Amino acid sequence: MAEKETREAKKPKNSIMKDIFDGPAPLSKHAVNRYARGHEVDEKSVRTKYRKAEIISNEKKIYSAMKDAARAEMLLNEQAGFLEADEGEHTSQYTQDDITKVVDVQSQQKYFEVKLENFGPYRINYTRNGRFILLGGEKGHVAAFDWQTKQLTCEMNVMETVNDIQWLHTENMFAVAQRLWTYIYDNQGIEIHCLKALDRVLRLEFLPYHFLLVSANEKSYLSYIDISIGKKVAGFPTAYGRLDVMTQNPYNAITLLGHSGGTVSMWSPNVKQPLVKMLCHRSATRCISVEQSGQYMATSGIDGKVKIWDLRTYKLLHSYKVGSPVYDLSFSQRNLLAAAVGDVVHIYKDSLSKEIDAPYMCQRSPGFIRNIDFCPFEDVLGVGHSTGFSSYLVPGAGEPNFDALEANPYQTKKQRRQAEVKMLLDKIQPDLINLDTAVLGKVDRKSAQDILEEKKKLLYLKPEKVDFVPRYKKKGGSKTGKIEKRKKGVLWEDKRNQLKERLLKKKLKLKNNQTKKLKKKILKESKVDTRTSKILDRFQKKDS
Repeated sequence: MAEKETREAKKPKNSIMKDIFDGPAPLSKHAVNRYARGHEVDEKSVRTKYRKAEIISNEKKIYSAMKDAARAEMLLNEQAGFLEADEGEHTSQYTQDDITKVVDVQSQQKYFEVKLENFGPYRINYTRNGRFILLGGEKGHVAAFDWQTKQLTCEMNVMETVNDIQWLHTENMFAVAQRLWTYIYDNQGIEIHCLKALDRVLRLEFLPYHFLLVSANEKSYLSYIDISIGKKVAGFPTAYGRLDVMTQNPYNAITLLGHSGGTVSMWSPNVKQPLVKMLCHRSATRCISVEQSGQYMATSGIDGKVKIWDLRTYKLLHSYKVGSPVYDLSFSQRNLLAAAVGDVVHIYKDSLSKEIDAPYMCQRSPGFIRNIDFCPFEDVLGVGHSTGFSSYLVPGAGEPNFDALEANPYQTKKQRRQAEVKMLLDKIQPDLINLDTAVLGKVDRKSAQDILEEKKKLLYLKPEKVDFVPRYKKKGGSKTGKIEKRKKGVLWEDKRNQLKERLLKKKLKLKNNQTKKLKKKILKESKVDTRTSKILDRFQKKDS
C-alpha cells in the first residue's frame, strides 16, 4: 500500500508537460522601435466613436507590423565582420597575401589585378548591385566585365581621351565622357547616342531614382539630362572655374561640386544658384565623398588634410593630417572611409564617430592611384591606377544583407527587365530634388476657408474695359439684343483670362517666396561667410 502511494506521488499532476519556450520569441523595445512609423495618434482628441475605434485598430496593425519586422531580423543571419589583430599587432600591418591565406576560396578569387600599363591611369565604376565593373583609361581604353566570373562584356578603344565613365540604370548602358562630347554605349560596345549638349565634360554622375545624367565640364557648366526621354532638364553656368570634382548625395540627390578656392557648393536642377556654399579648405578642394545616409561628408584638399563634416549642421567634426595630398575619397556601405594618397590606400574605421590615430588598413598599389570605389554588398575595394586595376579585400566594408527589390546581385535577365520597368514607373520628377527632404511631407497649413475667400475676391474684381465692335451679320444677327449678348460673352471671356493670369502670377510669387525662405534658413543654419571670396583671402591674418 505504501509502495502504491509513493508511485502515485512520483507521477506528475499533468501528463502533458508545458514547453518552456511556448509562444513567440520575446523582443526588446529597442528592436521594435527601430521600425517605428512616427508618433502614435491620440484617440482622446477624436470625437466620434467610429473614428476612435478605427484609429485604435490601425495602431494595433502598425504595432503588429513593427513586431513582425523586428522578428524577421532573425532571418538575416549574415553579419559584418572586421579584422581583429593579435596582441602586439595592428590591423594596418596585414597585407592582402596575409588575408587571402585565411579566407575561403571564393573570397580569395575577389583579390586580383588587371595589368593595363599602356592606357592608364584608369577610372572605375561599379553597378548599383555590385556585379559589373566599368574601366575607363585616359588614353581611350574602355572595358566592362563581370568582376566575379571575370567574363568580359565588351572592350574597345574610342581613340581619344576618356575623362570619366558612368553606368546608367542597368548594366546594359553606360556613358563615356570623351575629349569633345559624351557618348552612350550598350553592353556590346555599340554607340547608341552622341550627346553633343554635354561637351568638354570632366565628371559624370547618375541619379538612379530620377534617371538624370549629371555632367560638369571644363567651362564651369553643369548639365542635367533625363535619359528616359532624352531631354535636357536643366543647365546653367556655375561661374566657379573648371569643374573636375563632383559627387552626389545619395540621400537627397543633391550634386556637390568642389572648387579651386577650397569651397564646396551644393546644386539642384531647380535653382540656378548654389543652395549651400561651404568653405572647407584653405587650398583647392581635390575630392568629396558623402556616406549612404547623407548625414556626413568627407573632403580633402591639396593641403594634405581630410575633413569630416556634418551635413545637418554644416559644422566640422574631425580633421586628419595625412601629409600628402589625397586624390580620391570613398565611403563604403558600412562607413569605412578610403583615401588614396599617391600609390597607397588608407582605410579608416569609425572615422565619423570619433577621432582616430591610425588607419584600419593600408594597401600599396602597383601604380599611382587615380580613382577608388567600394563594391556594393562585397568586402571589396576597387582601385584604378596608372598601370591598370586592382581589387582588394577589405573585411567589413560591404552590407551583408541586401534588399532584392532594390538592388539584387543575383538577378536574372527576367528580373532585370521587370526591375527596369518598375524603376521607370516609380521615376521621381526632378522638381522634387530638394536639400531638405522633409519639405515634401509637410502639409500646407492654409485653411480651406482662406482659399475659398481668396477665390471669391477674384470673382468680384472689376474687369478691364474691352473695345469690341461686333461684326455686322445678316438675317437678324445684328439686332441690338444679339449685339449686346455677343459683347457680354467677350467680356466674360476676357474676365476669365484675367483671373487665370492673376492666379498664375500668385502661384509664381508664392513659389519664389518659398525658395527665398529656404535659402535664408540654410544660410542661418550654416553660419558660413557668404561674402564673395577673393583669391588672396586665404592669406589674411586669422583671429587668434
